[in-house]
Amino acid sequence: TWYSCRGPDSLTDTGSQRWAGLPAGFVGANAMLGSCRAPLASSVFEQLHAEFVVRPLVKNHQTAESADCAGPAHQEKAYEYVGCPMKSKEAIDPSNMMPPPNQCPAPDQPFSLSLGREESTIPRAGTANNWVYPSEQMFWNAMLRKGWKWKEDDLAQKDMENIIKIHNQNNEQAWSEILKWEALHAKECPCGPSLARFGGKAKEFSPRARIRSWMGYELPFDRHDWVINRCGKEVRYVIDYYDGGQVNENYQFSILDVRPAYDSMGAVWDRMKVAWWRWTS
Repeated sequence: TWYSCRGPDSLTDTGSQRWAGLPAGFVGANAMLGSCRAPLASSVFEQLHAEFVVRPLVKNHQTAESADCAGPAHQEKAYEYVGCPMKSKEAIDPSNMMPPPNQCPAPDQPFSLSLGREESTIPRAGTANNWVYPSEQMFWNAMLRKGWKWKEDDLAQKDMENIIKIHNQNNEQAWSEILKWEALHAKECPCGPSLARFGGKAKEFSPRARIRSWMGYELPFDRHDWVINRCGKEVRYVIDYYDGGQVNENYQFSILDVRPAYDSMGAVWDRMKVAWWRWTS
């Protein structure tokens, strides 16, 4: 695809999930599939403009029974995407600010959880693979590590399945929004961006979020900073997550405010340009 250079070899696969979230007409405008060499059609920028204006802000279920806490055998390849095993159990992976994956059931866990992991559509920088989402068991262990007391919540096995689906959908939605911004740089980076690393900053409100709160709007319930690789150049994006109400059938409930951080004049120019498009439409 245009942003990973690992897409289909023909336009027959335009319905693939890898195209989700791109401005309408973008697929047909890019004949660069596989080669990433074809020029970008001018209509792409018209569609991109419309996208910013119209929407400005707004597998397997094997359970943990194996003695060595390994994942499903058919997902062996998926585990390679995460990275090499670390020597120390306390080591932190700088790409996602998390310790090594833990697929072992907790001692007092009330029910078994799936070890299956879903591959995302988000290319992982420095590899030919995509990022892989955590399993239900990994998510449970991560919450315990952060001090969560499951006995205080009325939580069922099905709830963990839904939590994972919401988590994964939030990330896919965030990447889709990043791709819209990155389409501004399709000529300089025809192969498109990949995600290098990310981290949560829930207690560090962005200046924009604080200003909105002074105006009477709610503060976001979470914040992530994602650093993408734009053909060798690292660019940081700020993502504020706002409560969107009830979870819909696609497991979306968050309203995401995604934009490049003010780390460079290029990012400032991108945000000024998009703000002008919205203001004048």
